[in-house]
Amino acid sequence: MKAHTKETQATLTPEKALQFLKEGNERFQQNLKANRNLLEQVNDTRNGQFPFATILSCIDSRVSAELVFDQGLGDIFSVRIAGNFVNVDILGSMEFACKLAGTKLIVVLGHTSCGAIKGACDHARLGNLTALINKIEPAVEAVKEPTDENLRNSKNIDFVNNVAVKNVEMTIENIRKQSPVLAELENDGDIKIVGGMYDINNGKVTFL
Repeated sequence: MKAHTKETQATLTPEKALQFLKEGNERFQQNLKANRNLLEQVNDTRNGQFPFATILSCIDSRVSAELVFDQGLGDIFSVRIAGNFVNVDILGSMEFACKLAGTKLIVVLGHTSCGAIKGACDHARLGNLTALINKIEPAVEAVKEPTDENLRNSKNIDFVNNVAVKNVEMTIENIRKQSPVLAELENDGDIKIVGGMYDINNGKVTFL
C-alpha cells in the first residue's frame, strides 16, 4: 500500500476517509495488516505528507491510532493527550491539519477503562494533573446516573465508560463551538467530525 499523494488525498470524501478507518480496524481485530512497505513510505513522504484523517486519542499505551486502524506513514495526523479533550493548541493543530494540510476527517477516540476518566470520576488532585482532570470533570457531571454518590467513582466501570462516551461527545461539541474554522469546514461538507470508542478488551472501535 502506497502513501497518499496530493492527488489521492484530493479524491477522498469524508465518508471514504471514515470507511478507510473502519476497514483498518477490522483488519486489526483479525490480526491482519495491509501490505505496505514502511521504508518505501518513508521515501514516498520525504517531500510532503497528505494524510486523510486527524485522530485525537488518549495517551494510553494500548490505544495507538496508527495500530488500531492499521495505518502507515503519512496516513493520519495523530494528536494524543490523556482524556482526549481539546484545548487551544490542539484546536490549532486540527485547524492546520484540515484547513491547510487537507485531511477530510476528525475522529475523537475515547476508550474503555480510561485512567484519565477514572481520575476525573474520583476527582483526583496531583500537581499539574489537577488542571487536566478539571477539564474532564464536566463529563462526569453530565452523566446523571447513577445518582448514588457511592457508585459515581472509578470502581464502577460502567459509570467510567459512560463518562468516557460523554467526554467524547462533549469534546466534539467543544471543537464545533471553539473552532469556527473547523465548524465551517464541516458545514460545507469538506470534513466530518465523528466520535468513537475503542474497547481495550477486543480491539474494536465503535463509532458513535
